[in-house]
Amino acid sequence: MLVSYSSSSEEETENVLLKGVPKRLRRHEDNLLRKKLKAEDHIAKAREEDVSNTRLPLPSSVLDMFRDHENPQTEDRGAHGGRIRSFKHERGNWATYVYFQYIPEEGFLELLDEMTKVAASHGISLSHAHEFHLSLSKTVVLKHHWIQPFIRSLRTCLAHVKRFVCSAEKLKVYSNDDRTRTFLAMEVSTGQAQLLQLMKAVDSTMEEFTLDTFYKNPSFHISLAWCVGDWTKHIQKECLQEMQSLLECHEEGPFTLTLDCQELRFKSGNKTFSFPLC
Repeated sequence: MLVSYSSSSEEETENVLLKGVPKRLRRHEDNLLRKKLKAEDHIAKAREEDVSNTRLPLPSSVLDMFRDHENPQTEDRGAHGGRIRSFKHERGNWATYVYFQYIPEEGFLELLDEMTKVAASHGISLSHAHEFHLSLSKTVVLKHHWIQPFIRSLRTCLAHVKRFVCSAEKLKVYSNDDRTRTFLAMEVSTGQAQLLQLMKAVDSTMEEFTLDTFYKNPSFHISLAWCVGDWTKHIQKECLQEMQSLLECHEEGPFTLTLDCQELRFKSGNKTFSFPLC
């Protein structure tokens, strides 16, 4: 095979020709090239500015998405009577529970005042419950966008549950799961079967949203008062029987707390929803 190579004489001729190009002409060509590159760069920057100017602004919901992480809220225990949260507060997470509200009967608050005075005489400072209620669920964390689907599911589960009445006569002391609070309550003595049926309906909704269900062997009760810390054994030993005597020796006869279970309530954050039973 024959391969053709350029001879050294040809290369020398090309170099001679290049050297013969006037310097002024070469400078002119260089200037034209620089102007062309500068013009292309200017056009590219102008296009980028047009794109940024026509781009739609981000919605406020997206801009606020991570602000909680930038400015975390600090918890003021003094604003909650020294209570400690069972879970960290985060925007979009709502403390949620299902319950029956108890509206105090005549004479009940006077009795409760007498019981808290008995506890105080034994060095225990009890605070009245802000709202008297009977819980049918644990306090769980519900995402804000789950609230409406949760309500629909709960309403479906309660569609055929009938209203009933339950009552309580005996005092009992409870503590929360992490033993940071102690509760004085009255344990339900009648209506337990209906409450268990209702609890199962609530549990089915909790399971649907992968939330904690209620206790396996629940002791249904109406919370009356509370204090910070675990004072369970101290109250049981020192003053529970004395407070029970106040209920049994009431001037109008033994006091029985009666709860008309006709409207179940669901509270999530600062929103409360009612579910009338049939």
